[in-house]
Amino acid sequence: MNKNKTSKSSNFKKSFKMLSMPRKLLLLLGLGILIVSTLPAMLILIIGLLPTITVLITDHKNSGKLVVVGCFNLAGLFACFMNIINHFDLDNAFSILADPFNLIVMLGSAALGFIVYHETPNLFVFLSKLSAQKRLVKIDKKLQRITEEWGPEIIEDQVNKLVH
Repeated sequence: MNKNKTSKSSNFKKSFKMLSMPRKLLLLLGLGILIVSTLPAMLILIIGLLPTITVLITDHKNSGKLVVVGCFNLAGLFACFMNIINHFDLDNAFSILADPFNLIVMLGSAALGFIVYHETPNLFVFLSKLSAQKRLVKIDKKLQRITEEWGPEIIEDQVNKLVH
């Protein structure tokens, strides 16, 4: 799997090197124009997706964490992003980023994603223990009923045979 990723990145590098200098300049100019023309949206996306970008850089092998944190982060970013799309203005982007409530919603949703990612296994362990305890209670009730029916001597004999 790592060989596949390495070959894809090396193929990208090879294909970029194969471009002539005017094509490289045209590509960079196009990317520059795209970034400048969508600057308000790019500002909101870059600042709002900082937790997801951090996870992508620091823990790139853990795709589960990236998906959970990224989805929560995008959910928190959605309202601010729709606001910037409706009023596509650089002043509006700066006013959105200057509002602490918007930053709390955007970045706090990523924090909720981290909490969900780290606490979901604990929740499953708790639910498994609870289920096992309920099964033990059922087994104990069934054992008591059998003991009343057959007598404690027969049950003890069977337990002794199983143990030894």
